[in-house]
Amino acid sequence: MRQPQGSPLPGSAAGEREADVQSFSTMNECYYDKRMDFFYNRSNTDTADEWTGTKLVIVLCVGTFFCLFIFFSNSLVIAAVIKNRKFHFPFYYLLANLAAADFFAGIAYVFLMFNTGPVSKTLTVNRWFLRQGLLDTSLTASLTNLLVIAVERHMSIMRMRTHSNLTKKRVTLLILFIWAIAIFMGAVPTLGWNCLCDISACSSLAPIYSRSYLVFWTVSNLVAFLIMVVVYLRIYVYVKRKTSVLSPHTSGSISRRRTPMKLMKTVMTVLGAFVVCWTPGLVVLLLDGLNCTQCGVQHVKRWFLLLALLNSVMNPIIYSYKDEDMYSTMKKMICCCFQEKNPNRRPSRIPSTILSRSDTGSQYKEDSISPGTVCSKNSS
Repeated sequence: MRQPQGSPLPGSAAGEREADVQSFSTMNECYYDKRMDFFYNRSNTDTADEWTGTKLVIVLCVGTFFCLFIFFSNSLVIAAVIKNRKFHFPFYYLLANLAAADFFAGIAYVFLMFNTGPVSKTLTVNRWFLRQGLLDTSLTASLTNLLVIAVERHMSIMRMRTHSNLTKKRVTLLILFIWAIAIFMGAVPTLGWNCLCDISACSSLAPIYSRSYLVFWTVSNLVAFLIMVVVYLRIYVYVKRKTSVLSPHTSGSISRRRTPMKLMKTVMTVLGAFVVCWTPGLVVLLLDGLNCTQCGVQHVKRWFLLLALLNSVMNPIIYSYKDEDMYSTMKKMICCCFQEKNPNRRPSRIPSTILSRSDTGSQYKEDSISPGTVCSKNSS
């Protein structure tokens, strides 16, 4: 058969060079204009059959309930910190910021629910980056916030104080710094660390994330987990030892001396829940980044994602359970909301308040009017 004019012979040096050039151009071809079905098909990820029918309904119902609870409870925590002057300290400002990170996680999960399952394959590359970037940002915000709380606790504990001497301006700058890091880390794949121009390096769970990025991201988070656990354990042991040594020689109420330990127990419970809820998902992503084809990561991804979502549900419960002041403030705010919805019930409470003023002491008078005071402040 006659060779076409102008084309190099297959065995010639020119033919080999042309084949190398074609292979190189294919390897460096970028796929920014492709939809996600192209990447899901290459990664052999089945998004349609696994996310339809009963399983999809269950996941969406559970996810919706969790998200509604996240929005309500974390808003309540933030409002409690703003409302109660007892919480106007650096530790509680950072705790409120952690609640804000959980609130943001709820937004990320809502966006995920409307852009998952069969819909995933119809997404554009930029919309998929936004979906995953919101999740990465929420995780980084929570993790960085816990690291900053560790620093704040270290500053106060080493001086044997309940709260550090950070000013409001410094706390505000720290909060802005936390969110700047979180947004940057969530945007890293969008900024270029992806596999759109090197499709052979794409992962399975995140079809347009580079496996090298998944390894970097998961390892850095797991190392941060380990560092925080070690730091918090050291602070906890130090506080416990100092409290036991100084308690017999220190004046003041027992509750005041125990306050640093209570705060440490609260933070360590939050940290423990964070590590337990996020570590399985990070390990799965790490295995995917290491290209472990026999690990079955596709079968457990959605359940570990729900476990991570559960962390944002647990935190407000931990705050209210471990901190009596937080619990009482949140309870009063909820009661005030019901009172505002049922104004006819208010007059029945006024006579009892008046009687308590004449028949009892000033301490009971304070307690009896405190709910009304809070409600009046809420309505004003």
